[in-house]
Amino acid sequence: MNFQFWRQFSKVSHFGNRLLSSLNQIPKSSKSSISFISPLTMITQVSVLDPNTFIFSTTNLEDPHFTTTDPNAFQILEHAAKLLSEDQVIAIPTETVYGLASNALSSEAVKKIYAAKNRPSDNPLIVHISSLKMLKSLLPNNSEIPSIYEPVIKKFWPGPLTILLPKSDLIPSEITCNQPTVAIRFPSHPIARALISTCGFPLAAPSANTSGRPSPTLASHVLTDLDKKIPLIIDGDQCNFGVESTVLDAIGSKDPLILRPGGVTYEALVKIPGFENLKVYNKDFVNKKYEITPTTPGMKYRHYSPDAEMLLVDVVGNKVMNIIDREIQNFKNKTIGILITQQNAKLSDNIQTIFMNGPLKCSSVSENPMKSNQNILQYILGDSLQPKQIARELFKGLRYLDECKVDLIFVEGISEEEEGLAVMNRLRKAATKIIYE
Repeated sequence: MNFQFWRQFSKVSHFGNRLLSSLNQIPKSSKSSISFISPLTMITQVSVLDPNTFIFSTTNLEDPHFTTTDPNAFQILEHAAKLLSEDQVIAIPTETVYGLASNALSSEAVKKIYAAKNRPSDNPLIVHISSLKMLKSLLPNNSEIPSIYEPVIKKFWPGPLTILLPKSDLIPSEITCNQPTVAIRFPSHPIARALISTCGFPLAAPSANTSGRPSPTLASHVLTDLDKKIPLIIDGDQCNFGVESTVLDAIGSKDPLILRPGGVTYEALVKIPGFENLKVYNKDFVNKKYEITPTTPGMKYRHYSPDAEMLLVDVVGNKVMNIIDREIQNFKNKTIGILITQQNAKLSDNIQTIFMNGPLKCSSVSENPMKSNQNILQYILGDSLQPKQIARELFKGLRYLDECKVDLIFVEGISEEEEGLAVMNRLRKAATKIIYE
């Protein structure tokens, strides 16, 4: 099944058990928003916006304004802002992954994020802003942005970079889990920026999934996890980066630290004046205090895990498929999924292959059974020499194989250069078992 059909509202039958049959009778003019109805729970509405229709009037980040060429956009944004002002939580697209957003200044709203995700209460949230003016209003005692951050803000904002700053009393303790710092970022996704600007207040927005599951990079992923739990999903197409933001702490220790690798790479940050001694957590150093009392998400708990058992082949090079072939022999009569790069993909009549940017919905893994009664489905993530491709497809591939009901997923490891560092961080946290040789 192709989720693209649903986005265009030319078909709704894919969601069989999610929709009443009467939805097939909805007039075409009414299909910019579809509501998923349950007699016992809330309605989840999905509204589609095209990020390419938003225009920001200036590159000055102090207080930017936007316009849009979509006549329906303001109505959708105002509806979303109204829900958020009423302490509701909604799902929004960002350039990293879809976020589950609430008013970051409302304790009651933030608690609803934890409830909808079933998120541990000691796992902090990131606050999202739409201007430097908004950021400054959140700092304690009218203080200034620490000067160490000025060059990275100039270079990488808006974008997938989160920085740790001193927390003010405006920020609820539920955001920071009673820590003295708060994680803040300025997203680059036009819809996220426009919505925060429309709200006039910052948004807390962790990934819009059930806690522990692979992060959502499509609106369909959000619907799978949070249907009937939230009132609105804004569908802005696939997220460009596919993994969460880089979290940078330049005020908590002598040297600046990457606490979580993400969309802005170590290689890019270390070139910035003042960041020559940049260190990466779990690679250059380990300090258990960051896991016991984390200041940022992604530090303490197992994350990003598919339903199927996941085996990470943490080997770089052409031995990967030989190792997978060897390991598969230990799982007779199991349905096998493989996430692999195009360099190591094995094309065979006995293996079903899904290429990067392929179908968004699984059909079946029983069409080409192996002679040994095994079914093997491989999803090609992209070029291992372009880790940005791998990052963009990673969570989508894991969710695709889960949807295909495979019993076991093998994932090829890649080099930790550039975005590969973020990819391997996510895979090691998600893995049931790691195979080194």
